[in-house]
Amino acid sequence: MRTCRAAAAGKLITVLVTLALLAACGSSGPSPAAWAASVCSALTPWRAEISKLTSSTNEQMTAQTTPAQAKENLVRLFGGAEQASEDARRKVEQAGVPEVEHGEEISAGFRASLASMRDAYGQARTTIDGLSTGEAGVFYDGVRAAVEVLKQEYDASGLDTSQLNSEELKRAFDEVPECR
Repeated sequence: MRTCRAAAAGKLITVLVTLALLAACGSSGPSPAAWAASVCSALTPWRAEISKLTSSTNEQMTAQTTPAQAKENLVRLFGGAEQASEDARRKVEQAGVPEVEHGEEISAGFRASLASMRDAYGQARTTIDGLSTGEAGVFYDGVRAAVEVLKQEYDASGLDTSQLNSEELKRAFDEVPECR
């Protein structure tokens, strides 16, 4: 009887150790190349959308529209940029934490930059939405001020992969096709 219990305990310990090892293997983050590919796949459509929205915003600033039309269009455009930034932030979050030294900090930095950009677009949208369209000059001055604040906040949030403190990730961002 004692031999059966010892054998069963031994098998249980073997199973638990195997499960612990499998769990540890499963909890590691993606490789630098896989993470860089996921991040670039998230950022490529975001950059394209931001570029398109920036062009549309510039067109709105010079178009011959009423302040009410410009306001509606700009609120929609900045709302789109806000949503695109959140979508990219969420995809970077879903990419996980790269399996590199300081991977959590690096991932958090990317997410924080995108969250800052999202918030900057949201603030510009809210500011413009709150402007009165009664006087065109006052309205467009308010829009220019909102866009200037947006530029400052956008520049401050900088998403710069050259500042990565991981040689493995720098190499991955240079090499994976999704980042070219």
